[in-house]
Amino acid sequence: MLGRESVYNTAAAYIRGGPLAPQIMGTVCFRDVPGGCEVRIEVTGLPPYRPAVKGEDPVGPHGFHLHQFGTCQVGNPDDPFQAAGGHWNPDGQPHGNHAGDFPVLFSNNGYARMCFFTDRFKVRQIIGKAVIIHQNPDDYRTQPAGDAGKRLACGVIQGY
Repeated sequence: MLGRESVYNTAAAYIRGGPLAPQIMGTVCFRDVPGGCEVRIEVTGLPPYRPAVKGEDPVGPHGFHLHQFGTCQVGNPDDPFQAAGGHWNPDGQPHGNHAGDFPVLFSNNGYARMCFFTDRFKVRQIIGKAVIIHQNPDDYRTQPAGDAGKRLACGVIQGY
């Protein structure tokens, strides 16, 4: 008998900010389409953009990824959501080509909305994974996680 997650072709994660950015909230929706999956995100409360200065990374645009484990346990409030594990990478690709590597989120006054297509998975494969929004942009090359910085917000993907 197939597992329950195998019947879903739509899913959502309700994003909530952690201790570093409690004002963040939003939704990520996943829908199977021919050849892959459509991903839509709408989120508010992102921190304002801050350019890189004196060797520090910029704040925003924000790294946005699927992570291995479906938990948004805060753990250490100074470095939250570590229990979600690393980027979801089912086929062992180098960073920048993980199935869980998504485009960065550009915000306007803390609001971001984006829709994109990926051929890297179908909804049934990501049920129970976590979606994480990071403080810094993903550089798509630093191994293993793109130097995207602290984890600001998290949501667990649930099928419906």
